[in-house]
Amino acid sequence: MIYLDNAATTRVCEEAAAAAVRMMTEQFGNPSATYKLGREAKAAVDAARVQVASALGCKPDEVYFTSCGSEGDNWALISGARSMQRKGRHIISSVMEHDAIRKTLDALEKEGFEVTRLSPAADGSISVDAVKAALRPDTILVSLMMVNNEIGTVTDIAGVARMLKAEKSQALLHTDAVQAFLKVPFRADKLGADLITISGHKIHAPKGVGALYIRTGLRLPPYIHGGGQEKGVRAGTENTPQIAAFGAACEIGKKKMTAATAEMARLKQHMVQRLTDALGEKIVFLGGGAPHIQSLSLPGYRSEVLMNYLEAREIYTSKSSACKKGGRSHVLEAMGLPAKVIDGALRISFSRCTTEADVDAFCDALCDAQESLFPSL
Repeated sequence: MIYLDNAATTRVCEEAAAAAVRMMTEQFGNPSATYKLGREAKAAVDAARVQVASALGCKPDEVYFTSCGSEGDNWALISGARSMQRKGRHIISSVMEHDAIRKTLDALEKEGFEVTRLSPAADGSISVDAVKAALRPDTILVSLMMVNNEIGTVTDIAGVARMLKAEKSQALLHTDAVQAFLKVPFRADKLGADLITISGHKIHAPKGVGALYIRTGLRLPPYIHGGGQEKGVRAGTENTPQIAAFGAACEIGKKKMTAATAEMARLKQHMVQRLTDALGEKIVFLGGGAPHIQSLSLPGYRSEVLMNYLEAREIYTSKSSACKKGGRSHVLEAMGLPAKVIDGALRISFSRCTTEADVDAFCDALCDAQESLFPSL
């Protein structure tokens, strides 16, 4: 099996799996219980919070565990907007965002908030100047993805933060950093964002765990009401197996990040060069920037047909975000690309488990597909 859809999810690393099993079979107490087994579980959650904070570059008490990136995005936008609504009701985002952002913004509009959705530059990124031009005195929230999950373009979140500060804007700044975390260098304490969403299953932790960074001093209303977990702002018994696994994956990911991202960037360039040499003008490369994501297209072909051909060789790719469930990419449409380019697009995404042999096998298979499926194109 050759797995090249790591932007959708990643293989759980051995360290994370071991941490989860330990919490399920040994330290399985409720962290809110006061006896020894509960105290051990709480200590494991606290230790994982330190590991996540270290990888994110912030203080442990700024890390709040969630069930996934979508929950973090919803919490940041809904609670962030509602907490600021007395100061204004204008929000800035983009047409390139993940559906967790797009659909939450739709819901906020029904509550009476006004949303400006910025269009991308030619490379798919959102410029600082575009955000500045849309800024208004009643703007209360800016939410922009740091790394686009379909085409890998990088938006300058630190630059947006500096601009907001220079303009003396009251707006909170949120970034969905799910695809950026441990792939693109940044530190939460230097970035300038008030709210940062990350997710475990993109960095070799299990599905079902993520975190929201909330800057010290920002009092964000609870999103899930109930018990006093997560300092009273996110109720529900802590998912200790996934949290421990997330912490372990963060610790390993931080140690390996420099070497892993350099290798992914090398493999990406190797793939682009091989396909360029073999297919020339028959292939189009879209976006870019992040080391682990490359979108490409064979105009005139159908993504589904290409994916089925590759799957027959046990090579797994995607045509857009896995959350789209077969729908057409709104990201590629927003870039104004021709229909035949969009319909022939594939997203290739790497992890630290990807090898050059994997990339070569994919290149060989894609070239074979081009020759055998539609040789006249």
